[in-house]
Amino acid sequence: MSEQQQPQFGIEKIYLKDLSLEIPNAPQVFLERETPQIEISVHNGAGAIDQAGLYEAVLTVTVTAKLKDKTVFLVEVGQAGIFRILHLPPQELDAVLGVLCPNTLLPYAREAVASVMARAGFPPVLLQHMNFDAAYQERMRQLQQEQAAKAGTPS
Repeated sequence: MSEQQQPQFGIEKIYLKDLSLEIPNAPQVFLERETPQIEISVHNGAGAIDQAGLYEAVLTVTVTAKLKDKTVFLVEVGQAGIFRILHLPPQELDAVLGVLCPNTLLPYAREAVASVMARAGFPPVLLQHMNFDAAYQERMRQLQQEQAAKAGTPS
């Protein structure tokens, strides 16, 4: 058995793990004519479910709209997936969990945000494409800098 097994990637399940909508100043906020400031934040995380190569990845998108000092709405979507990932070295596994999994989940999160916005009575907020590869590379660069700084610091 000297042959190395081929890497495998499979989607086992895509699901909406969390959905939250707040409109704290309704119904008055619907009478406003000014355009609110929209802020979008995205966070992704992943972890092993079991020893058989199953991992859960969660892409959390938070959309906040404010008008002056009032919150118009706040939407948070936790789009998740269970992925089977086998026969990858740790660094490649980390890249798959940090890049491929969130790229897979983004269209589902985009649809969930747009749908809840329409049901709430607001124009849809359409999430733009996100470069998870660039974010992953930046995170790796920061980790390397932190490790280098710790290695250079005498104990």
